[in-house]
Amino acid sequence: MPHTKEDIIRMVREDDVKFIRLQFTDIFGQLKNVAITASQIEKAVNNQCMFDGSSIEGFVRIDESDQYLFPDLKSYRVFPWQPHHGKVARLICDVHNTDGSPFMGDPRYVLKRALQKAKDMGFDSFNVGPEAEFFLFRTDEEGKPTTRTNDEAGYFDLGPLDHGESTRREICLALEAMKFEIEASHHECAQGQHEIDFKYEEALHAADNIMTFKLAVKTLAQKNGLHATFMPKPIYGVAGSGMHTNMSLFRNGKNVFDDPNGARGLSKEAYSFIAGILAHVRGMAAVTNPLVNSYKRLVPGYEAPCYLAWSASNRSALIRIPASRGQSTRVELRSPDPSCNPYLAFAVCLAAGLDGIERGLTPPDEITENIYAMDNATRKAHGIKNLPGSLEEAIHELENDQLILDTLGEHVATNFLEGKKKEWEEFRTRVSSWEREKYIINY
Repeated sequence: MPHTKEDIIRMVREDDVKFIRLQFTDIFGQLKNVAITASQIEKAVNNQCMFDGSSIEGFVRIDESDQYLFPDLKSYRVFPWQPHHGKVARLICDVHNTDGSPFMGDPRYVLKRALQKAKDMGFDSFNVGPEAEFFLFRTDEEGKPTTRTNDEAGYFDLGPLDHGESTRREICLALEAMKFEIEASHHECAQGQHEIDFKYEEALHAADNIMTFKLAVKTLAQKNGLHATFMPKPIYGVAGSGMHTNMSLFRNGKNVFDDPNGARGLSKEAYSFIAGILAHVRGMAAVTNPLVNSYKRLVPGYEAPCYLAWSASNRSALIRIPASRGQSTRVELRSPDPSCNPYLAFAVCLAAGLDGIERGLTPPDEITENIYAMDNATRKAHGIKNLPGSLEEAIHELENDQLILDTLGEHVATNFLEGKKKEWEEFRTRVSSWEREKYIINY
């Protein structure tokens, strides 16, 4: 049962909550919040809390700065890591204009528009199961992050080798207290690298969950004297962090991708969805992999995909179809990384897949061989293209993909591209430590 305004007011009182964070996400995936005291909760649930949108990058200009926060009442949670006296709760909010209309620059609204398109095509829900990886690093005497881990563990290893294990356990317990259903938690292949998988949810809830997950991981790591980062490739020469994204469409409670009589147990819609993703994956890379650093992860040799192919089993392919069938049939896109804005990433994934279904696209043949082991000529013979090799290339691809631009909407697309071009220019003109080490003595 969804909560009513009266339920929220009562729960704040019964839970002895003193502060409520009204949370929202900016275009670049940064979590923002306006904190109010418990005495203001009635005003909040009646959508009367305002903030200055001109102070948020990519939102609005200073002459149109007032915006309203409309809380999603289902999102009320008490933070379990805050003190028991003076408890803090949160409500995830949609951003609205002063006339009450949804703000076009709100990433949550971008995803809602994409979900409406799916509903218009007869699909009840778009479910997403994200697998977000992160690193836990030690901090120095000043509390600043290092890249030291104190950790000799490998994939699925157990303590005492895994020094982040107790922090990871604490994160899982905190998330479960916030009604997350944790499916798995384990050490990843690189030292200091971890993954916590939670049960798939309808896309909007799944994106909300990722924002909460990132906050919990960073907060609890800091509490334990560690620094958590979702940077895609913090260390050269070891595996980076991905956010494999498992997706499925449902109609009348049934998984549309499942067809026991179809090839590999997949339906025609599943194949068209795969084809749609492959058709737009270069255009949406700037959204799913939004940092300069993202493209240091998407290189051969570290299990990160960099070639456009699909397979039912091959982990070197960009799109993998996990073995489960029936209601668990899903398409796994392996390129996104955890630095992405999940609302925008899920919106463009859905739009690309729906475009494939609408146009009745068929994907190329499945690639079962190890793509990393192929030479360029073999890949060319198979018609296998690459993902963009840099943020600059990804920006150009986004500018040329009208479907992805339309999915983001003019406001988000314009501000996102402007911000990313600035980021690339800053990187391009900055002198790196690699350049100094390479050239300062020889030249």
